[in-house]
Amino acid sequence: MNYGEIKKYDIANGEGVRVSLFVSGCTHHCKGCFNPETWNFAYGEPFTGEVQEELLKYLEPEYISGLTLLGGEPFEVENQKALTPFLKEVKERYPGKDIWCYTGYTLEKDLLSEGSVRCECTDGMLGMIDVLVDGEFIEEKKDISLVFRGSANQRVIALKETLKTNRICLWKSKTMHEQD
Repeated sequence: MNYGEIKKYDIANGEGVRVSLFVSGCTHHCKGCFNPETWNFAYGEPFTGEVQEELLKYLEPEYISGLTLLGGEPFEVENQKALTPFLKEVKERYPGKDIWCYTGYTLEKDLLSEGSVRCECTDGMLGMIDVLVDGEFIEEKKDISLVFRGSANQRVIALKETLKTNRICLWKSKTMHEQD
């Protein structure tokens, strides 16, 4: 797997100050995508063990709330295979930090059912993600006033609660008074 960018201090892609990893490779090719260079699986740099250690170091400070995965597309099969063992390490080292993931796939249709991106890593990866922002970016539904999402069709899902209750539970901010 390759990655396009790492942000050490990101406040736009999840609650709190976060470390964000922008993976390479995406087959959605959403019209109006803010990061089209990451569609190419070969874009950027290799996601090596050294890069993973660097990310783990960036997550260490107490003021860092957690890790956010974006892209590209974290749930492309190739990316799941590289990210799953890394997420396991994140959870082991930093159990108090949360993991957010942005995906153009939808939870029910693509990730929980036998869709094209389901593989031996999908359930394990889903089990380590706390908040999933799902659904393709749709330019015609773009709304810059939405919290942590770009278009009105996307959902910010409290994934652990959703998987536990078997029904979609939308995320509620710990610090904001209300979410749209």
